[in-house]
Order: sequence, then structure tokens, then C-alpha cells
Amino acid sequence: MVKDLFKLRRFLKGYLLQLTIGPLCKLTEAVLELMIPLITADIIDTGVRQQDVGYILSRGGLMVLMGALGLGFALVCQKSASVAAQGFGTKLRNALFRHINTLSHAELDKIGTPSLITRMTSDINQLQWAVAMLIRLVIRAPFLVTGALVMAMLIEWRLSLLFFAAAALIALVLYLVMSRSVPFFRAVQQKLDRVSLLSREMLSGSRVIRAFGREEKEEEDFRRQNEDLSRTSIAVGRISALLSPMTFVIAQAAIIAVVWFGSGMVDTGTLKTGQIVALVNYMTQILLAMIVVSNLVVVFTRAAASAGRVNELFELQPSVREENACDPAPDPSAPILSMQHVSFGYGHDGLALHDISFSVRRGETIGIIGGTGSGKSTLINLIPRFYDATEGEVQVYGSPVDRFSLKFLRSQIGMVPQQAVLFRGTIRENLRWCKPDAGEEEMQQALKTAQAWDFVSALPEGLDTPLSAGGKNLSGGQRQRLTIARALVMQPPILILDDSASALDFATDAALRKALAAETGEMTVFMVSQRVGTVRYADRILVLDGGELVGVGSHRELVRSCPVYREICLSQLRSEEVE
Repeated sequence: MVKDLFKLRRFLKGYLLQLTIGPLCKLTEAVLELMIPLITADIIDTGVRQQDVGYILSRGGLMVLMGALGLGFALVCQKSASVAAQGFGTKLRNALFRHINTLSHAELDKIGTPSLITRMTSDINQLQWAVAMLIRLVIRAPFLVTGALVMAMLIEWRLSLLFFAAAALIALVLYLVMSRSVPFFRAVQQKLDRVSLLSREMLSGSRVIRAFGREEKEEEDFRRQNEDLSRTSIAVGRISALLSPMTFVIAQAAIIAVVWFGSGMVDTGTLKTGQIVALVNYMTQILLAMIVVSNLVVVFTRAAASAGRVNELFELQPSVREENACDPAPDPSAPILSMQHVSFGYGHDGLALHDISFSVRRGETIGIIGGTGSGKSTLINLIPRFYDATEGEVQVYGSPVDRFSLKFLRSQIGMVPQQAVLFRGTIRENLRWCKPDAGEEEMQQALKTAQAWDFVSALPEGLDTPLSAGGKNLSGGQRQRLTIARALVMQPPILILDDSASALDFATDAALRKALAAETGEMTVFMVSQRVGTVRYADRILVLDGGELVGVGSHRELVRSCPVYREICLSQLRSEEVE
């Protein structure tokens, strides 16, 4: 646990001043606090006993002064703790977010979005709180315990044995309780991941849930997972709740013993009444300090569990690397894209693609068609290196894709994914994602080609129309057309449309294909679709079935030579339309 926390110490660089001043101020406050019982004893044994009001007032004024000084030191420490903790959290979040952005799709699929969100928020909040407690209490609490024991020994060493016995018993209780509660903390964070996953699924899919009347079933699933999290949290809470009453009982028993044996010493003149009061105060300080220590154990145990989860992400390395990247010059005579005996698997249930080979010339329009699960999206995801091929080689401009930096490679490819993703902001800001300096004419032309200009120009604010998160204030077809326009603005040499016209009606789809053929010029276009009408006019069509390339050719050639393609055509078109 300590090792996981220690690994994150690099994010505290730059806060040495706060890490030094904060604990020193708390230490000074603790020293002042340890002096208060001695002053109280002096007031009782001298001022009260001799009925010297002036002495009482002077000593009382000294106590007020020490309290004011203690408050000042505490405020400085609090300020230092806040600055260091918030700075640590900010640096850690930035570094973690930056690292997550370097991970490949395979690693992101493995961890999952809900877990990433929990680690970025809840786990880092736990670590921030631990840093604040480190500065505020880690030195103060143990020093108070040690100091109170030393002061008790100076007053009466025999009674101080009761203090040592009480401190040992309280430490034993701390160990027993914490050793049983530690395993629960990681389980709580993992179950929080599950609740976060269900929340995300249900909120994003609320329309589907209502359409199928699944509200009660989904509510039951959420209730079950939430109650599981609640039970685990309550279990660890019950164990932790034993700390305060058990330590309180031990400390109160020790106080009773101190008063019992101390009263006899007062009768014999060995001790004074004020000294007994001082000893009781020191025992109370030990009790309070030990309770703080117990809470610190809880805080750092949770922080250690969170640190383990955060370090797990930092230790996760991307499977897609840029070790051999040198951005070789394009070979004009080579195909713009080729795959040579490419196979790919996600790491479970065998290969998703088997021995795929083809090449594409510049300016060609390539259709990719196949049934659900045939590997269409997997195939095009290998081009921008979202994944690396398990076997074989993918080449762009005549060079393997791993020879290019990811930044350069992806700057050559305009990607329009299956799910139309827009971001909060205006339409203009979304269109300029790939080309920040795009002009009005470029954006308008892209919108016209994507068949989006008609509805965008009809909006009251036009390009400056604000979009909600995910573009939910637009229809599915409008979102798809805007994502196509966003890719067209950058005028990439390679344009990939991954079933990105599925929400368009046939007339708009046809107009889009016609505009792309007329406006894309030398651009190489990949059109992935399950619609025969979308791909039939492509220069060549790749037919996938079960992860295998079973046909390559034009529509007419494939109708005659590829049974799989012909079957797909007959399922969507009349026989005379197929021919």
C-alpha cells in the first residue's frame, strides 16, 4: 500500500514549501497545546489555592495568547495543505488524462469508460484528501501522543504507566480494526465502478429503456448493484465505527484509574490537585490524538487502494507504439493503401479478420460490405492504427503504418465513425476540429457536399448554433451529416465513412454519394455499409464474410462471381435491380 502511495510523490514536486511550513506550524500548535495543561495545573495549585486573582488573570491571559498563536499556526497550515492538495490533484488529473489519451483502443476497451471516470474523479479525490491530512495531522497526532506521554512521565512516572498501557491497548484496537477493514476499501471502489457503468448505460439509453418498457427491470438491476455497494460500505463502516467507542472506553478507564490512584497521592502530598487535572487533560489529548490516528489510518488505507488503481493506469502501456516512426516520404508509384495477409484478433475467441490482402489506388472509391460481425469496422480501424494487425502488414503510401507517427498518419485520414459524435459548442467549432483555421467557404462547401448546408443555413444562428453534449439537439441524420462535413473540411487524402449514412433516407444518401464522387477529386474514399445501394457504384467493392475477404470487384462482377454478395443484394433489391 505504501509503495503505491510513494509512486505518486512526483506530483508533489513544486510544493516543498507547503510540505515544510504546514507540518512545522502544526508541530508548533501541538507544542502550545501540550503547555496548556501545565498552565492549568499552575493556576489551580497556585492561583486558586492562594486565591490570587491577579495570578489567575495573568496565567489566563497567557493561555489566551497561546490559543491565538495556535489558531494562527493552524490557519497557515490549513492554507498550505489546501494549496498542496489541490495542486497535487490538478497535476495528477492532468497527467492521468494525458496518459489515457496515449492508450490504444485495446487498453481503453479493457478498462472501460466508467472505471476511467471513477479513477479520474473519486480515486484522485481520495488521494487529495490524503495529501491534506499528511500535512495537517500526520506529524501533529503522533507528536501529541508522544508529548502527552512524556509530560505525564515528568509529572509522575508511576501514573504514566497507565498512559502507556492505555496507548498500547488503543494501538492494538487500531490494528485489529484496520486489518479487517482494509480489504473492503478496494472492493468499495470496484463496486462504485459497476454503479457508474450502470448509471452511464441507463442515462444514455433512457429512450431505448422507455421504448421497450424496461424501466422496472433496469431499476431493479441498479437497485441490486447499489445495495451491494451499500452493504459493502456499511460493512466497512461498522468495523470502522468500533474505533471511537473502544478507544473512548479505554481512555475513560485510564482516566478513572489516574483519578483513583492520583487521589491517594494527593492525600499523601505526593501530588497536587492541579497535577491530577493536568494528567487527566493529557489522557484526553491522547484519546483525541489516537482517534485522529485511527481516522488517518482509514484515510490512508482508502488512499492506498485508490493509488493502486491510479498506478495501474499509469503502468498500462499502449499496444500501439511509435518506436520505429520516421515519417518516410510517400512513394508516388505505390498504392495509397494496401494490406498484405493481414489477420487480427481482439485477444479472445480467435481472429476477427483472416488473411486479408488488397491494394487501393489513389482516387478510388472502395465499398466495403458484409453482414453484421463480418469485420468491416475492424478492417478500417487498422488503417489509422487504432489497433495493430496481429499478422501481416498494413501499408500507406508504400510504407508500413508503424513507420509513420500517429499524428502524421491520422492527419492523412478523415474518419467518420459509425456513431455520430459531436461535442458541446457551436457547429462552427465542431467543423474546425481538424482544421482550426478553416474559412467560411471551406466549411460551407463541406456542408454542401455532406448534404447538411440546407438545414444548417435554415437555423437562426447558422454556423454559430450551439450544440448540446453529443449534439442531442439534432436528429440522428443531421448529426451524421455534420460528422461527414467535419471530416471533409480537412480535405484528407483518405476518407473513411464507417456506415456513417445509416440514418439518412435513400434520397439524401444518393445525393451524398453523388456529391462525394463530384467533389472529392483525388481523395480515396472508403464507404463501409450494409446497404447495397450505398456501395454498388463504388469503383471496387470488398465483400467480407466471417472475417474473410470473399470477393473483390465491381457490382456487376461480384453479382456473377460472389455468392455472398449476390445473397446480400437479393435480400435488399428485386432480382431485376440486382442485374
